[in-house]
Amino acid sequence: MPHEILRGGRVPIRIWTDPAGVEAKVAEQLRNVANLPWVHGVAVMPDVHYGKGATVGSVIAMRDAVSPAAVGVDIGCGMTAAKSSLTVENLPDDLYKLRHKLERAIPVGRGVHKNAVQPGGVAGLKERGWYDFWKGFDELIPGVREREGKARHQLGTLGSGNHFLELCADDAGAVWLVLHSGSRNIGKELAEQHIEMARRLPHNQDLPDPDLAVFIAGTKKMDDYRRDLFWAQEYARRNRAVMLALAQNVVTKEFGPKLCRWEDTISCHHNYVSEEVYDGVPVLVTRKGAIRAGKGELGIIPGSMATGTYIVRGLGNPWSYQSASHGAGRKMSRAAAKRTFSLADLAAQTEGVECRKDSGVNDEIPGAYKDLEEVISAQADLVEVVARLRQLICVKG
Repeated sequence: MPHEILRGGRVPIRIWTDPAGVEAKVAEQLRNVANLPWVHGVAVMPDVHYGKGATVGSVIAMRDAVSPAAVGVDIGCGMTAAKSSLTVENLPDDLYKLRHKLERAIPVGRGVHKNAVQPGGVAGLKERGWYDFWKGFDELIPGVREREGKARHQLGTLGSGNHFLELCADDAGAVWLVLHSGSRNIGKELAEQHIEMARRLPHNQDLPDPDLAVFIAGTKKMDDYRRDLFWAQEYARRNRAVMLALAQNVVTKEFGPKLCRWEDTISCHHNYVSEEVYDGVPVLVTRKGAIRAGKGELGIIPGSMATGTYIVRGLGNPWSYQSASHGAGRKMSRAAAKRTFSLADLAAQTEGVECRKDSGVNDEIPGAYKDLEEVISAQADLVEVVARLRQLICVKG
């Protein structure tokens, strides 16, 4: 059962944190969503915080409708992780050189690959349907057709903001690679164009928030959005697959293939839409800042630059629409973090982690995020912990 019900919605707002601790503007966002006529139900994760369109950390089940702004502009953003046969005893004391080798292999920030990545050009990259996937680019809305070259060169790049690539160790000392990224510029452009289209539709003119504008099932605009949405989600998944393969190649080359082998990859979106059925009703489930936590499904819940990451297994709780949090969640804005914390604070809070410690990442300081342990504890009926990881290297955009 959920922690409590947040009152004021046309449908129940099931919440896995203390409603008294939810900011007024966040509660208003949640109630606005829950009062939409198409909404079947809303679940709120313990990492909940304010977001554009829909609240970050929210799960929205809609009947015959979807809100593109509720998905957000980083369509398909999510996590990927893989465990290696390496242990911390195999690693050098100084990880500076390894961090820079990872940064050279995977462009960060606005960086792109000089040559577009091809499956055969990256050892270990097994991507089925690669060429059929790219054929789908021609079917996207006309406004992005000229972006194919950029999209190809950005595939396998990290981006900036809260995206990261990390080398971690679990409590048993096993070494993991973990990364967080999404659909890059192509996902952003697709989202922005569809959001603007939805806002202009007649049925969306009296909404309490224009960012809640929806497309309705049975319309061409809905069909176009779903086609572009699912393509962008697949782009995001492939983007992470390419980066993981590139990072694995760096680590394997560093330590040798006899010592370094890799287990199966864990991957999950946390900004996306899925077709599911609850209470016997087919719905479109929008998870914005939430992962699917179906029974037995593995997921990844990170904290911040130095507070660890959890590998979890879903319990399939239907009250949360089989969902769990996507991370610790921010407790202050980027601007507030920059005002509050100094570079000395950043260095202190990331002590022991090989990472940037400059003004370009100060808004990602651990102190700007909620307590990860509390967030995990609050969802004990949603997921069970499989492994806890601590950061050794953190690469930021």
